[in-house]
Amino acid sequence: MTSGLVSPRKSESKPARELSPKQAAAAAMVAEAKARGLALTGPDGLLKLFAKNVLEAALNEEMTEHLGHEKNQAESDRESTNVRNSTRPKTVVSDAAGEVGINVPRDQESTFEPQIVKKRQRRLSEVDEVVLSLYAKGMTTGDISAHFAEIYGSSVSKETISRITDKVVAEMQDWASRPLDAVYVAVFIDALHVKVRDGQVANRPVYAAIGVTVDGRKDVLGLWMGVGGEGAKFGMSVLIDLKNRGVRDVFFLVCDGLKGLPEVVTNV
Repeated sequence: MTSGLVSPRKSESKPARELSPKQAAAAAMVAEAKARGLALTGPDGLLKLFAKNVLEAALNEEMTEHLGHEKNQAESDRESTNVRNSTRPKTVVSDAAGEVGINVPRDQESTFEPQIVKKRQRRLSEVDEVVLSLYAKGMTTGDISAHFAEIYGSSVSKETISRITDKVVAEMQDWASRPLDAVYVAVFIDALHVKVRDGQVANRPVYAAIGVTVDGRKDVLGLWMGVGGEGAKFGMSVLIDLKNRGVRDVFFLVCDGLKGLPEVVTNV
């Protein structure tokens, strides 16, 4: 899988930082933006893309709840005769993301009253916090519902929030399992140890792999949450995942003292 291994320096022991789920999600988003050469905020920032995806997912799930049936559901299984009737473009303004263009769903009977982005509403306050809350899996549906009520002054049911987060998680899973290039000039692998609350607070390594393509483009290949004390074993699972997603050759694999990684490279 690799024709060269570079281990420039040994890792130094540093105290782990305790991050909340929201901060962990933000850190992952910032890392991906930097790797792709994107700004987090601004006209073409990553936050704007996330805001658009989440707001449209939320509006579509609100429409599903309003109609009582999914899109393209068989007429015999519908709870009402009202159906979706395309979308209309709308631009909303966020302090963090700037102007965000979204497509708002419409219904045939024009009875749909969205709560997350209300009719004639143009400015969204602190939409970045909502986006991160939806992407962070540490919050319960009740917490997120209360979060929407606090920011927007509107009530969104736990069931709607659950449907929204399910859609967002599905998009994240699609990203994590997407096919990769067959050849990378270099792949950088590193681990950041953070404190994660999963029943109790514990140190957990988050492994990140960043690839450099043959045309010089950087790409975040994946992020994996590991368990402390299994560096070599988990390192192998990361490499196997990259291989299973299409990677066939890497010219240089660069790591920073990840214990056991050099030994598993040849095996994979």
